[in-house]
Amino acid sequence: MSDYWEDRQGGIEGKDIRTAYERDYARVVHSASFRRLQAKTQVLGLGDSDFYRTRLTHSMEVSQIGEAIAKKLQRQTDQSDPILDHLPNPTLIRTICLAHDLGHPPFGHGGEIALNKCMTNHGGFEGNGQTLRIMAKLEPYHPDHGMNLTRRTLLGVLKYPASYETVNDASVYPKEVTGSVFKAYEYKPPKCYLDTEGDTIAWIKSGELASEWDMFASTKTSDRHKKTKFKALDTSIMELADDIAYGVHDLEDALSLKLFTQRQFASDMPEDKLARYLEQTKCTYDEFVTQLFSEDTHERKAAIGHLVGYFVNAIELHPDANGIGHPVLSANAVLPSDVAAELKVLKDFVYFDVIKATPVQQLEFKGQKIVTELFDTFMTDPERLLMPREFAKAKNLPMERVVCDYIAGMTDEYATKRYQQLFEPRVGSVFDRL
Repeated sequence: MSDYWEDRQGGIEGKDIRTAYERDYARVVHSASFRRLQAKTQVLGLGDSDFYRTRLTHSMEVSQIGEAIAKKLQRQTDQSDPILDHLPNPTLIRTICLAHDLGHPPFGHGGEIALNKCMTNHGGFEGNGQTLRIMAKLEPYHPDHGMNLTRRTLLGVLKYPASYETVNDASVYPKEVTGSVFKAYEYKPPKCYLDTEGDTIAWIKSGELASEWDMFASTKTSDRHKKTKFKALDTSIMELADDIAYGVHDLEDALSLKLFTQRQFASDMPEDKLARYLEQTKCTYDEFVTQLFSEDTHERKAAIGHLVGYFVNAIELHPDANGIGHPVLSANAVLPSDVAAELKVLKDFVYFDVIKATPVQQLEFKGQKIVTELFDTFMTDPERLLMPREFAKAKNLPMERVVCDYIAGMTDEYATKRYQQLFEPRVGSVFDRL
């Protein structure tokens, strides 16, 4: 079984004293895409403070939480239970969690929506799908297969096992797709992998997974695009870690920057919505809120740490959560419904009271406009405006996908400088090196 999961699409490249997953971990950490996350927006725009989280620090926290979840599941599983053989080891889950956001473009979801708008008639764009594309195609560790990672690592980052074409409903987009000023929700992409990665998916599902893949990749109808039904075991751990980091640590950033008041928090987060947490931790609601808003950083850190530990300790392993034969496709890490409801309350607060706040949305809109105008400009005269190494990629790819990959890989700062170089009269010189 280990040979199957540790197989690489481009083959094994020589002997190494490290395990297969240790090699995967090293390739992610040393990749350019991973380094760029330090200059990509998580929730708040870069440059306003040196405290809050970027995509890089967020990914590191997701990795730490993911490893804690995996170890917790291993400890609580009976040693005679066959499912124990299928749980991910710490290095594997760290790698999957560190890599989960590699494909997110500059300016957060504003950039993602902008690229999907630009690519509406050319195969679309979605951040999670771009993550797989980076790992399997774009990072130059192998001439054809990107980082050439193991099958299990690639399966773990596959949050949505259906193609763009399968889940995308083109009828939800406006008829006119011109201009750089538009409503973001109209171009929100479906959750999927990109059609360009069909060969990688065919390889991932070959062998042991082939007979059950169609069920695993099945979809359901939704209010806009279709949605996938299932996630693999490792993916479920990574997603819970991501949700906890989003609901708790991003809340910490907003608290530190005083983006909402204690009264606002108490109004949107009443005591009854955190009843189980307060009961389990033997903490009163007033004590909890006072700790969160304390001017003493160590008190706030203690409250944040207790929240993370509470959610991690509540996670359970459901061996047949998806009802699929293969344990890696069927088993999932799951939060009990009452605890999941508490995490959703925190996530909703971050979403509606922080992310949807007008100042944050204005920054996201600005990024959305920058990305759209960069794409349209490069497509107008790509040979003239693209770097030669980028233009050369059009020998094997449609130019739209070349430009999309180029912009998606930019940091917030690089995209801003490219925009200024192209559009601001007094900015830009032949001596500039971006």
